[in-house]
Amino acid sequence: MGMHTEIPAWNAASSDVFDGNTRNAFSAAYPENPHILRHHLTDHSLLTLDALAALAADLPASSIEYNRGDLPVGVDGKPGGTGISIEHTIRHIATSNSWAVLKNIEQAAPYRALLLALLSELQSEIERKTGAMLRPQGFIFISSPNAVTPYHFDPEHNILLQLTGSKVMTQFPAGDARFAPDSVHETYHSGGARELQWSADLAAGGREFALGPGQALYVPVMAPHFVRNGPASSISLSITWRSDWSFAEAEARGFNRMLRRIGLEPRAPGRWPTSNRAKALAYRICRKLHFVR
Repeated sequence: MGMHTEIPAWNAASSDVFDGNTRNAFSAAYPENPHILRHHLTDHSLLTLDALAALAADLPASSIEYNRGDLPVGVDGKPGGTGISIEHTIRHIATSNSWAVLKNIEQAAPYRALLLALLSELQSEIERKTGAMLRPQGFIFISSPNAVTPYHFDPEHNILLQLTGSKVMTQFPAGDARFAPDSVHETYHSGGARELQWSADLAAGGREFALGPGQALYVPVMAPHFVRNGPASSISLSITWRSDWSFAEAEARGFNRMLRRIGLEPRAPGRWPTSNRAKALAYRICRKLHFVR
């Protein structure tokens, strides 16, 4: 779709980060099945604490989020801040009891080059299944020992690469209303928060994925999850992209919200490879006619 930015083809002759076996495993599981991958990106000069503190100082405030690390799995809305600077938080992450994310790292040219290089290694496998990779974005997570990232979901196809330290992501089936009700999806795609309501009876439906340095995890679009950091501080890199399918799913959610507001009970969008184009097109028309609020 012309409204979204495609990733240009990368001309590297060989893969340095994802080997052939990893790419084959990814291709077999993508886009709906979470799975562990191997990578060779540890000890990169752009991903040290000092480099990340410098990046944080250059990013706009809207691209930085950080808060206390000793949060519960479920939170009501956005957590509060810590009162210390992001640079200090990152450089002293081992003792600052914090969780931080640097968003849209592609705003900085060296990090955009790194993001595009990584995604290019999987580009052919991705595009065979879900078409052009759209809107490449990168996120870096810096976490204190035992920090928690609360229960939430994200709209992108996502690979989380663990660089230092360890963590366990507990992931829940994408598109299952038991773990994220349809009305919550609809509210999110209309500007609501990505944090989800947690209750202990959901835990049995989760699947734990333990990650250490050199391991990565694929997270399907809108798969609910939470993360518990290990006993040492952690750095993780999330490389994400969108597809026409993911945009259509989001727009179908927006259309369903309109239907729900007039008293209807619409069917949830289908998961890939089901097409959601009819509702997506209807939503785009409504948006152009200024019917969307």
